[in-house]
Amino acid sequence: MSVSYETRYASSPEAVKKYDTTELRNEFLIDNLMQKGKINLTYTHYDRYIAGSAVPDSPLKLEAIDPLKAGFFLERRELGIINVGDSGTVDVDGTTYNLAHKDALYIGSGAKEVIFKSDDPETPAKFYLNSAPAHTSYPTKKVSLAEANKLQLGSLETANHRTVSQMIIGGVVTTCQLQMGMTELKTGSVWNTMPAHVHDRRMEVYFYLDVPEGQSVCHFMGQPQETRHIWMQNHEAVISPPWSIHCGSGTSNYTFIWGMAGENLDYGDMDVAKITDLR
Repeated sequence: MSVSYETRYASSPEAVKKYDTTELRNEFLIDNLMQKGKINLTYTHYDRYIAGSAVPDSPLKLEAIDPLKAGFFLERRELGIINVGDSGTVDVDGTTYNLAHKDALYIGSGAKEVIFKSDDPETPAKFYLNSAPAHTSYPTKKVSLAEANKLQLGSLETANHRTVSQMIIGGVVTTCQLQMGMTELKTGSVWNTMPAHVHDRRMEVYFYLDVPEGQSVCHFMGQPQETRHIWMQNHEAVISPPWSIHCGSGTSNYTFIWGMAGENLDYGDMDVAKITDLR
């Protein structure tokens, strides 16, 4: 079977206060992504979210994993895909979607067969996957990076000048609860999502990419008055609980993909933590 998975259970903020570095990484870091010839998934009990990857050197079929108790993966789920590798295709019930570097694809609930392929197995596509439970079926839709809704945020003076590309989000794609997009930091900027915030109505997963060789990103999490950090490398992801801030600072500029699900689809629904209040 080409699909492997692991399960992560929810942790309370009181418990996380006592975690050491190893415990933090074991609970929240996803470091087995982008393995050639495999589909690797992490099923988290935060909003039953799944984050994972598919790197096909030959066709890879997305199959249901045991926690879903489903006949096929998308029986009661929706799926978001962003290709962070070379060009490839995703076949959805016989329809082929071509995804170039940083193109996205939304697949609605009810799609029975999803197959990942690389145009050139020697330089494969690298599909980053996010999935959430879905109550109804919406149409499958491709969104190129050029078609994304773009926001210019921050400034070079505060080292957080960045472009936010909203890709799988209301106004671009209709979904049940899944939202995904990409944030690219400008040269000279290193801080993402600053000021930090929490949104108790939604959980989130960050996936870091375009981190230059020899560089790293320090991801911050925890309650605003009890922050913790995890050092992360290229093509690693981190789970952010609803009660946790999520922001990061790199040793160079980089890109990250954000994905979230939960109570509502209001992108701006967040409780900002003042920079001077962080502890």
